[in-house]
Amino acid sequence: MASTHKRLLLLHGPNLNLLGTREPAIYGTATLADHVSRATVVANGLGYEVDSEQTNDLGALIGMVQQAGVRYAGIVMNAGAFTHFAWSLHDALKSAGLPVVEVHLSNPAAREPWRHESVIAPVAIGTIAGFGGESYVLGIQALVRHLESA
Repeated sequence: MASTHKRLLLLHGPNLNLLGTREPAIYGTATLADHVSRATVVANGLGYEVDSEQTNDLGALIGMVQQAGVRYAGIVMNAGAFTHFAWSLHDALKSAGLPVVEVHLSNPAAREPWRHESVIAPVAIGTIAGFGGESYVLGIQALVRHLESA
């Protein structure tokens, strides 16, 4: 059965507002707005609307997750560095009761050892990493497929 909420939440953690200029050899030259635009076009084509929020503040991100359940069918999240240590974000996602797809532009498993653990993965339906901006598109597609098959 398809979800009654046809709206997805795309959440971005710290430093993702710097995409386009931050370490382009790792993250590319596309901006966060570029990635959101592309993901939104794909979601719209699948019949879903997208809201996108970015914050460098863990508390604000947790607040967004806590409010998501009343308005959204699911979340696509690039938690940035919060991925590796923010157990409070893990708890908020678990409590929200929404399907979550974790996405990363780079492949954290192929980078520094401290990036290898994700506290998001245990509460996500899946993780997509290492495909640059395509990770957001793949995340949207995976979430919609999950929702439509539920």
